[in-house]
Amino acid sequence: MATPPPLLYIETYGCQMNVNDSEVVASVMRDHGYAMCSAAESADLVLLNTCSIRDNAEQRVWGRLAELRALKRKNPRLMLGVIGCMAERLKERLLEQEQSVDVVVGPDAYRELPSLVSMAKAGQKGVNVELLREETYADIAPVRYDSNGVSAFVSIMRGCNNACSYCVVPYTRGAERSRDAQSVLREVQALVDSGYREVTLLGQNVNSYLSLAGDRSAAPCTFAQLLDKVARLSPQLRVRFSTSHPKDMGDDVLHVMAQHRNICKSIHLPAQSGSTRVLELMNRKYTRESYLERIAAIRSILPACSISTDLIAGFCTETEDDHRQTLSLMREAAYDFAFMFMYSERPGTRAARRYRDDVPEEVKARRLSEIIALQNEISLKAKLPYVGKAVEVLAEGFSKKSKEQLFGRTSQNMVVVFPCGDHRVGEYLSVTPTRCTSATLIAERE
Repeated sequence: MATPPPLLYIETYGCQMNVNDSEVVASVMRDHGYAMCSAAESADLVLLNTCSIRDNAEQRVWGRLAELRALKRKNPRLMLGVIGCMAERLKERLLEQEQSVDVVVGPDAYRELPSLVSMAKAGQKGVNVELLREETYADIAPVRYDSNGVSAFVSIMRGCNNACSYCVVPYTRGAERSRDAQSVLREVQALVDSGYREVTLLGQNVNSYLSLAGDRSAAPCTFAQLLDKVARLSPQLRVRFSTSHPKDMGDDVLHVMAQHRNICKSIHLPAQSGSTRVLELMNRKYTRESYLERIAAIRSILPACSISTDLIAGFCTETEDDHRQTLSLMREAAYDFAFMFMYSERPGTRAARRYRDDVPEEVKARRLSEIIALQNEISLKAKLPYVGKAVEVLAEGFSKKSKEQLFGRTSQNMVVVFPCGDHRVGEYLSVTPTRCTSATLIAERE
C-alpha cells in the first residue's frame, strides 16, 4: 500500500496578493509531495501566510499562534510555519518568543520552503527572509486550492517603490518588479482554458507595471498594453485589476477600459486623506486637486465606472479641518465603496521615525465613525439607481445566508444576491434588483 502524502494546511491573512502567494506556496509544496487539506487538525504542516499592514492584522496572527501551540502539544510531529510579511518584519520575535514556530519564510523565499521544512524536521529552525529584486514567481503555476472555479487572482508584479510614510510594504515585500508580460498572458490563458470567467490582475501599484521585452530593441509593455492584451484573450473573460496609485493612473488605461466591454468598469483609487497637507506627510506624491482631476477623468472617459477607495482616519497631526476635507472629498468623489481604517503606527516606517502619533484614540474612533456613516449614505445613494433595472452579473457562489440564493457582481463590482432558480455558478445572467442596502443589491424574485 502506498504511503499517503503529507498534508498541508495554509491559512491566509490580509490582501489579495497574499491569497495569490498562498496559491504559489501550494504549488511549490505540491511539487515536493504535499497534498492540501482543509483543517489544521488534519495537517502535517500548517503555514500562516501573514499580513503586517495594520497592528490588528498582526494581533490576529499572534492569537492564532497561541491556538496552534496547543494543537502542537497534542501532536508534536506537527510542523508550524509563519510566512509572508510578518515573517519578514518580525523574524527575531518569532524565533525568540514562539518556540513552536519551526519555519519563518519571507515573501521572496517560497521556493526554499521544502528544504527549510526538511531542515526544521531535522531539528533546526528553517529561516529565510531575504528579499530578492528579481523574484516574481513567473514560472510557477499557482494551485487554486480554495477557488470557486470562477474568479482568480493573477499577480503581475511584486513589491513597491512608493514609500508612503505609513506603510510597511516596501520593507516586507521589497522593491517593485514586474513579471514578463508573456508569462502573465500564459497564466491567464490557462485559466480561460480551465473554465475561469474572471481574473483580477494584482500589484501594489499596477499602473507602474513595465515589462521589458526579451529583445532589448523592442518597446517595453506598459500596464495599459498588458490590460489590452489580457482583454483580447477571450470576450467571455471578465478582467479586473487592483490597485491603482493616483499619481500613476493615466488616461491610457481609461481608454483601454472604454474599448473593451469585458474589462470591468470599476477602479480602486486609494485617496487615504482629503487634505493636501496630510497627503504630503503621508508622502503620497499627489494633492487633493490632482486626485480630483483623476476622478474627473474617470467620470469623463468612463461615465458608468464605479470608484472605490481607502481612507485613513487620524493620521499624525490630522486636525478637524483635515478631517472635514476628507469628508468633503468623499462627497465630491461619490465613492461606491471604501475601505476605512484608523491610523495604526507601524514600527520602522517613516511616519514612526519622524512623526508623533498624536491624535487621541477616541478622536480617531469618532472620525472613523463619521467617515463610515457618510460612506454608508453615499454607497446607498449609488445603488438606488440600479433598483428596478436589469443588471448583468457573473454568478460566483451561494449566498452566505441561504443556499436558495446565489451572489454575483456587476461590472461595477456591486454585489447582487438573487434566487438560484435554474442558474449555475459561473454563469452570466441578467437580474433585476428589487431593493438594496448600502452594501448589496437584492433581487427577491425572477
